[in-house]
Amino acid sequence: MALLEVDTLSVRFGGVAAVTAVSLAVNAGEIHGIIGPNGAGKTSVINAVTGMVIPQSGSIRFAEREIAGFAPHVISSFGLGRTFQHVELFGDRSVFDNVLTGFYRHQPYGLLAAAVRFGKAAESERQTRDRARALLEAFGLVAYADVHAGLLPFGIQKRVDIARALAAEPKLLLLDEPVSGMSEAEAEAAVTTMRKLAREHGITLVVVEHNMHVLMNLAERVTVLNQGRLLARGTPAEIQANATVIEAYLGDAA
Repeated sequence: MALLEVDTLSVRFGGVAAVTAVSLAVNAGEIHGIIGPNGAGKTSVINAVTGMVIPQSGSIRFAEREIAGFAPHVISSFGLGRTFQHVELFGDRSVFDNVLTGFYRHQPYGLLAAAVRFGKAAESERQTRDRARALLEAFGLVAYADVHAGLLPFGIQKRVDIARALAAEPKLLLLDEPVSGMSEAEAEAAVTTMRKLAREHGITLVVVEHNMHVLMNLAERVTVLNQGRLLARGTPAEIQANATVIEAYLGDAA
């Protein structure tokens, strides 16, 4: 059964149709890719799923619950997380502190216990800090642990953003162009780490990318959008051999 079901979703901004009657299904435990040329509607789909925009029509079901129209913080509480195309870090806080914030919704104690660091709170905080350090190590961020996130190059900020999102351990994590700004080597390392941690923690991934090479090495199934509409869906091999997809990316000459 699908963990996420999007059925005939349409999103408009004034007179502009960003998404028109798009449907897709994401099974629990899979890594699902969404690709398409610039302006294809990829981010608009993610924004609708996460409550950042209200769709004009269509259904969005997460874990068998209709979530279309819910506020972003409510959708997040259901276990659905995301990253943004342009990172939204706390620039004046360290990389370590940024990753720590990802664990907040799992804390089993109240404000008073946290303030005095007593009993369960003290032990939980120690475990959380250990887990944060493990994420820094996994994404090659240990050297930047004490550096203010806002001072780092964009590619490294992206890694911090992914680590923080994984720290929350959502049931479903939507990643919007997670490797933009990274070198080829950095992107390959990040993809390997994302796949490994998602498997270990049972996190379903939806990865939005315009970089077909990255997506084909990460996703198990792929949905292709073009000009706000569904163009194709299938396995990476099927998508790479699809003449309609190649034409959308490279033009009629291809």
